[in-house]
Amino acid sequence: MNKINMNGRKVAVTGAAGFIGSHLTEQLLAAGAQVKALIRYNSRSDTGWLKDSQQHPNLQIISGDIRDPFQVRNFLTDIDTVFHLAALIAIPFSYQAPQSYLETNINGTLNLLEAAKAHKLRQIVLTSTSEVYGTARRVPIDEEHPLQPQSPYSASKIAADMMGRAYGSSFDLPVVIVRPFNTYGPRQSMRAVIPTIITQALDGHQIRLGDLRPVRDFNYVADTAAGFIAAACGNCQRGETFNLATGRGVSIGETVEIIGNLLDKKLEIIEEENRLRPPDSEVMRLIGDAGRAAQQLGWQPLHSLEEGLRQTVEWLKSNRGEYQQSRQYHY
Repeated sequence: MNKINMNGRKVAVTGAAGFIGSHLTEQLLAAGAQVKALIRYNSRSDTGWLKDSQQHPNLQIISGDIRDPFQVRNFLTDIDTVFHLAALIAIPFSYQAPQSYLETNINGTLNLLEAAKAHKLRQIVLTSTSEVYGTARRVPIDEEHPLQPQSPYSASKIAADMMGRAYGSSFDLPVVIVRPFNTYGPRQSMRAVIPTIITQALDGHQIRLGDLRPVRDFNYVADTAAGFIAAACGNCQRGETFNLATGRGVSIGETVEIIGNLLDKKLEIIEEENRLRPPDSEVMRLIGDAGRAAQQLGWQPLHSLEEGLRQTVEWLKSNRGEYQQSRQYHY
């Protein structure tokens, strides 16, 4: 996959201070783009993971809320392409506060699409998730696999995807949907299983988790971000969807073993009931087929799971202050 040149392109990123959004923003800046970044407003003037990039001459950071249609419309003024990543993403919290997922993930996407229509943007890249597929009926999962909402979170993302496709058909909007499988890497929050495992492994030999059986297709964050940019620069049909996946499935239990090998540790797994999801909500198998992205976008992952985990381990060793063991509660 060749490095993409975006010199002079005026792009916007929502959710830019987050895990994937910050990596995407950095790659866009490195490719020469002028980036306008929307981050969620907070009274601390905290720029999240953009703190190391905030002085870049081609980066403008704006605090706000994707749920405000007036601000979103202003945000997309004089923009060529928008990458929409702002969302509520933690699956366990969606069981507790489903209304907030509707307001942010569905209404927020609607606000963005209306603003993009008003400004006649060249490209709209919407972020989906492999969770929309639910437990696989067949593997590897291609983009034509049925959508199965097994959590309020996945239901909200399916609705957002369909809204994007509807706006593409109804208003001829150049919408592309990117569907990352399980992204991991530096900066990922403790809601996710890989940093939960690594931080516990760095502190000792006991790993407290929920269900060890689910199989996931883990994709390193730098590769995921590159897939977003490829989707914005490719010759895509309106409303087209692209999986970003490796095609390799690894169970949670196997992931612990790989991390233990990287750390040269024998890890003991303790399964805890309070970390389990509702039985019919847990997605048991996600393995993606990214053939469409390879063929049409020239995208493929460049990092093996072992190499990506090695880099993640090293980053977490150097950034232990960013993570608190007491917050490891979702897996």
